[in-house]
Amino acid sequence: MSALRFSGPVLPDGETREVFVLDGRVTYERPAGAETAAEGWIVPGLVDAHNHLGLEDGGAVSDEEIERTALLDRANGVLLTRDCGSPADTRWVQERDDLPRLIRCGRHVARTRRYLKGYGAEVEPDALADTVAEQARAGDGWVKLVGDWISREEGDLAPSFPADAVAAAIGVAHSLGAKVTAHCFGEDSLGPLLDAGIDCIEHGTGLTEAHIERMVACGVALVPTVLQTSKFPGFASAGRDKFPAYADTMERLHARRREVLMQAQEAGVALYVGSDGGGSARHGVLHEEIRAMAEMGLSNEYVLGAASWRARAWLGWNPGLDEGDPADFVVYPRSPVEDLSVLQEPSAVVLRGRVYA
Repeated sequence: MSALRFSGPVLPDGETREVFVLDGRVTYERPAGAETAAEGWIVPGLVDAHNHLGLEDGGAVSDEEIERTALLDRANGVLLTRDCGSPADTRWVQERDDLPRLIRCGRHVARTRRYLKGYGAEVEPDALADTVAEQARAGDGWVKLVGDWISREEGDLAPSFPADAVAAAIGVAHSLGAKVTAHCFGEDSLGPLLDAGIDCIEHGTGLTEAHIERMVACGVALVPTVLQTSKFPGFASAGRDKFPAYADTMERLHARRREVLMQAQEAGVALYVGSDGGGSARHGVLHEEIRAMAEMGLSNEYVLGAASWRARAWLGWNPGLDEGDPADFVVYPRSPVEDLSVLQEPSAVVLRGRVYA
């Protein structure tokens, strides 16, 4: 692989530098014969912290479809993906140097007949801990619980599992070296999950001030997926005739989601950016999620960091571009801190030292 040269302000510090790439790694010592590949604002590879590679409505998809959607994400500058549950076996993606790096999560773990058909491993409380252990062994250090979903008996959102089962399951995951995250729309599932030592919350529209304080104290992260939660009025409308209490709940949660997001950020909860790509959501749109979070009141710099250098550090990857780091970065023609719209038009995407348009 020939040596390549890139130049421009390098985020997060914005210092203008010459960045060289040799054998898939970053170096600041000029290699002989380095050719200029791109100039512009250089950003450590973007991170989609809530993605469902291999999942569409109805369940798993073909390897060809997985490849297509992974390439859409790569074209959008996403070079590291945290899978948040998929019924497809995507291990092979990790063997492809041209596809984004992937942290796999195994299947969603949900209550029997209390989730979308074909998506997850559906179990009763007495089997939850064993199933979580299976998914912890099948993934790359994360397990995804469905913390709440609509209960037909109650006609409203309700926790998927009782507190004792949740505590046992999270304890088993941690004993196996895996972290646990959970889908949570409403309020009632959050307390038991936090009591059990959960590591991350997805969506989190039901968070109260007390929940947020506990998240800060325990270092629990939040991936708010605001494009997904913007769909709540549609969910409410679709369910109103049959489940009016559920419809009211979804409308209430939608009405306060900006308040929750800003309270969490101001309190010091670590926020990260996730597109929720898969199922009814699209791939290749992380830039839209970034802009949507900024439109809710977060600063451009904060959200960009939540989708790049801070998210990379959270997931155990290089946050910046230091000597010898993997050459995973994106080059933009102007500052994304000043103008987030540039995220949809990268000049170059560099993954493992290879340049993609």
